[in-house]
Amino acid sequence: MSYRLRLTTKYRAHTTIAVFAFLTLFISSCGFHLRGDYLLSPQLQTLHLSSVDKFGELTRQVKQHLSLNKITLVPSPAKNIPQLRILKDGLNRRTLSVFPNGQVAEYELMYTVRYQLAFSADDVRSYEFELNRDYQDDPNVALAKSRELDLMLSEMRKEAATKILRDLSTIKI
Repeated sequence: MSYRLRLTTKYRAHTTIAVFAFLTLFISSCGFHLRGDYLLSPQLQTLHLSSVDKFGELTRQVKQHLSLNKITLVPSPAKNIPQLRILKDGLNRRTLSVFPNGQVAEYELMYTVRYQLAFSADDVRSYEFELNRDYQDDPNVALAKSRELDLMLSEMRKEAATKILRDLSTIKI
């Protein structure tokens, strides 16, 4: 009986290894790669980045994403270099529900980003998107909820920077 149990366990181990090897081979052969590297067109390998808030978190995140993807950022605008302009990023909130005493229980956070990509004075493309999150407020733990809101906003800015880069990777010139 124990010999049969050892064979079954050994068979399962070999089957698991074979399935894992097959999946690894299949995934690598179909061209799958992890996200993070975006293939931007050659014209977008050098950019000038400008923003309404030069030292804001969204601008910093976009710069970081661009440098990770080996995009050269020039300090001042030039004639033949595309310009990425972050025009607006802002947070709005809408009340979703209230407690019986009239205090807000839940908000919908709406983070809006508007930016442009200018190739020349005649060729300016504008983009805008909105990210939404639900946020439950509790006045009894205001400090913890304030920290949670800050973390949520930071995550939304990271996601916005990723979306901008993803949008840039789809642009064909």
